Amino acid sequence: MSVLIEGSARHVHLKREDVETLFGKGFQLTKKRDLLQPGEFLTDEKVTLSGPRGKIERVSVLGPERKATQAEISLTDARVLGVTAPVRLSGDVADSAPIRLEGPAGAVDLTEGCVVAKRHLHVTPADAEKLGITGRDTVEVKVGGERAVVFGEVSVRVSENFFTEVHLDYDEMNAAGLSGEVYGEIV
Repeated sequence: MSVLIEGSARHVHLKREDVETLFGKGFQLTKKRDLLQPGEFLTDEKVTLSGPRGKIERVSVLGPERKATQAEISLTDARVLGVTAPVRLSGDVADSAPIRLEGPAGAVDLTEGCVVAKRHLHVTPADAEKLGITGRDTVEVKVGGERAVVFGEVSVRVSENFFTEVHLDYDEMNAAGLSGEVYGEIV
């Protein structure tokens, strides 16, 4: 089965309290555009990530608000920031790297919450059935082209609320020479 591959850029998810700390009391995130995953959107808001070695400015905030604040970065970003961020799926932040988020109204110091985004496949139950996979399985995704590659250890996440697509971080996209609308094959 051919599946869309999307690059997942560094970004943060914020809980309500941290939205207000970073942007001001009563502030509401401003939707810039919808993302492919239903209900997810890019906001107009940006923050700065600050670590012991460096900073990365203009990091996108994704909506909607979450139960917990977290930053999802690449391994290259981790080196720039000077943090040892584990490779994890979104939401799995226990014992992850500390990070500072800076906004126009204030800063938030997370004692944990910075992870390197693990490659994953969002899949509908119908597509999962066609592929013979279930949630928490891992698959491989083969991508052709000048720098053909097979990405292993792609975590499967199944939900009625998903649009079927693979998320890779931009380190992985760049290493494989992928840009624009790209499709891979689940193997």
